[in-house]
Amino acid sequence: MDQILQYLAQHTMAIEQLLSKGQTHGEAAKPPLFNGEREKVVGFINACHLYINMRMKEMGEEEKISWVLTYVQGGVAEVWKENVLEERRQGVSVVETVEELFTKMWEEFGEFDEESRKVDELRMLEQGGRTCDEYVQIFKKTSRGSSYEGRPLIEEFKRGLNGNIRRKLAEAESPLVTIEEWWERPVRLDRNLRQSRAEEKVLGNKGAAQVARPPEVQPSRGFKPFWNHGNQGGSWGGYRGGLGGDLMRREGGQGVRDPNAMDVDRGWGGDRRCFNCRMFGHMARHCRNRKEVRGGTQEASKDQGDQ
Repeated sequence: MDQILQYLAQHTMAIEQLLSKGQTHGEAAKPPLFNGEREKVVGFINACHLYINMRMKEMGEEEKISWVLTYVQGGVAEVWKENVLEERRQGVSVVETVEELFTKMWEEFGEFDEESRKVDELRMLEQGGRTCDEYVQIFKKTSRGSSYEGRPLIEEFKRGLNGNIRRKLAEAESPLVTIEEWWERPVRLDRNLRQSRAEEKVLGNKGAAQVARPPEVQPSRGFKPFWNHGNQGGSWGGYRGGLGGDLMRREGGQGVRDPNAMDVDRGWGGDRRCFNCRMFGHMARHCRNRKEVRGGTQEASKDQGDQ
């Protein structure tokens, strides 16, 4: 075990020295650590391919294999790495190139029935809250290796689209035929719809800000409700002459009746005031003075007419 680790450390140090000397070009992200999980083996191999093609083309196969194995750590993959290194140390390994290492890794950790898994993922895939760009890219990745093609592939793609986009595409004058057309047209339509909604939102906010608020009606100064006028006694009984009548005013400490008040109550004696002659002690219908009317006067009573 110690010899294996020493062998791997020596090759790793040599690789780092070559990278630090600037003998490689380009920038690429290093692959994530691989612990043997089957669903991650494809991503790990692809990441290694990218890094090797961009930064390790000038290195030998021995260095490339050692570099890949440095990222195989943990889980069952750790045991598999030790077996590969031991076989190479003893000279009985069938792995001579990094591509052969990837093939051996796929045979060991790849999925046994990837096609069935891809089909299940494809049948469950829906656009939902994603944009059409995101949905198309995920669909392409999921459909790869599912054995779907032609019309069945188009139907699965249509099924996962949001309903409003699917209806607008169905109403289009020119029908879509190929899967490439189905990937391109919904993306453009989705972009237009999202841009239109954003513009309507902006225009709606501007229009709302420009609408003038109606002026607020303020009560005039000195306005009081009629039930507060002259209610000096602090109760409803403070009215003299009933509702709307005999509103009291204070002048010189004595109560003076409002000349415009209606005299509708009975039993007030001398407090009653005539609307005709403005005298106290009787009401207008009992007034004996000449009655004032528009356009002239007339007798206030039959007795005065006889006189």
